[in-house]
Amino acid sequence: MLRLVTYNVRRCLGTDGQLSPARIAQILAACRPDVVALQELDVRRLRTGGVDQAHAIAAHLGMTAHFHAALRVLEEEYGDAILSALPSRLVRAEALPGPAGREPRGALWAAVTLGEDEVQIVNTHLGLGRRERLAQAEALLGPRWLGDPACTGPVALVGDLNAVPGSRVYRRFAARLTDAHRAAPSRTRCTFPSRLPLLRLDHVFVGGGFEVVRVETYRGPGARLASDHLPLVADLRVAGHGAASRGTLAEAAR
Repeated sequence: MLRLVTYNVRRCLGTDGQLSPARIAQILAACRPDVVALQELDVRRLRTGGVDQAHAIAAHLGMTAHFHAALRVLEEEYGDAILSALPSRLVRAEALPGPAGREPRGALWAAVTLGEDEVQIVNTHLGLGRRERLAQAEALLGPRWLGDPACTGPVALVGDLNAVPGSRVYRRFAARLTDAHRAAPSRTRCTFPSRLPLLRLDHVFVGGGFEVVRVETYRGPGARLASDHLPLVADLRVAGHGAASRGTLAEAAR
């Protein structure tokens, strides 16, 4: 079983105005993940005290970190990361297409060793404009990413897609992959905004041999304050492999 968490952490700035990578790490630890996909991380930025948030959170969790800077100004970086408690390797980390003047977007792809299998995890954070998101989705479905012959076997595309179910971007991904929410025997959960979640912007799409066991948002202590998104947690099993469940998130929160 693989427990995968995707979480937009908003540079670790909570809805209460508190800046705390440690609080983000504590919430993630309560989720008991094997792999974490994070969006909106600051690395060595003055506005957040010069902390390398990706590696600070990874160190707290005892994980390795793969980081991609979507935005870089001198030594300051801002982007996304994949953290893993399992053996992993970075396959690709690149910019995604986007119009000039908009916040740059990117994606990263890590191969994670799960027992005798290698599973592919792609993490992204798409733009705010509809045309921009659609172009980025097409890139991710193309030969550099999900269309790459190396992106075979169990695969998960995760992240903040800034797209709700039924949107054109959502439909493009759903035509190729399975929305974990629709495959899981759990109730659909919204992730944004964290204080009163109304929208499902954060997604887990799977294909190539992953079975979805459970998908839930984590709503334990501090989750509504730590970021403007809630963590989305998916328990995935490689098809044909039996494994004991880690239990529900309510159990993890106790």
